[in-house]
Amino acid sequence: MYKTIYGPVPSRRLGISLGVDIVPHKICSFNCVYCECGKNTILTTERRDFVPIDFVISEIEDFLSKNPAPDYISISGSGEPTLHSELGTLISKIKKKFPDIKLALLTNSSLLNEKKVREEIYPVDLVLPSLDAATEKAFKKIDRPFNSIKLENIIKGIADLVSEMKNISTKKQIWLEIFIIEGINTDEENIYALKKAIEFIKPDKVQLNTLDRPGTEDWVKSTSIETLESIKEKLNLPNIEIISKFKHRDEIKHYRSDIEATILETIKRRPLRLEDISEILGLSKEEIRKYIDILMNENKIIQKTICSNGSYEVFYGPKR
Repeated sequence: MYKTIYGPVPSRRLGISLGVDIVPHKICSFNCVYCECGKNTILTTERRDFVPIDFVISEIEDFLSKNPAPDYISISGSGEPTLHSELGTLISKIKKKFPDIKLALLTNSSLLNEKKVREEIYPVDLVLPSLDAATEKAFKKIDRPFNSIKLENIIKGIADLVSEMKNISTKKQIWLEIFIIEGINTDEENIYALKKAIEFIKPDKVQLNTLDRPGTEDWVKSTSIETLESIKEKLNLPNIEIISKFKHRDEIKHYRSDIEATILETIKRRPLRLEDISEILGLSKEEIRKYIDILMNENKIIQKTICSNGSYEVFYGPKR
């Protein structure tokens, strides 16, 4: 039905998020080995007016006229959103027309060294920039950037954005995402370099992630939770969290088959929210979420977002 918006989708980080995609499929400044959108079609740093901003706004208006407001409107999609030359106009119009909905931007950080790009982003409530490596070798192997992009400029650009946005409002948030690939950015040299970069950038959060669905290259595999926990410990910073989903039973210590069986038996009767399952089993939502992630990965249950009483709720049911 819509060409530039998708969802809303339940997000671990953003709650219920309405996605906005303003760059054609895989036009990007990186060709990341882990990208779930597939191989790059055009590698570039040229900013262009890919889709009319008023058309995007009209689609958001149409959606919100028929549905409850999401927790976030999130500018992301299948290409790098900062490549759109009218990004600043879109951000300004969204904030003006929908002031009660928080606005997020997901970016690979490649253009943040440009002052104009950073200024366009200032009104955003939450920026989620990526930094997958802080050594040149790992950066080029993971992100495979356009040839003019320099790692040092990316790190400085993110740091400048953090400083500038915090001067505008301390309520604005910057959460730095780091994609971990075993054997490339997991050694001592890379972890040390990442720590120095994080200390320089000073983000509000650092989020460690790894492969969820198949990436561009077959050799990229999901990093174990033990490795992620080890990296978190070595970085030894107070604002780090692991956002990768648990995907295998052996990634949960003391995995209990009776809990899994109870979840499956319970949702057979009727779909339930995470909160409902947590209350029924007497376990924390985070503990239940681990089992839910595994069961979804094994295609045993499904997730569905339902509009109820003017708001969105996420329910889990059996795979039929």
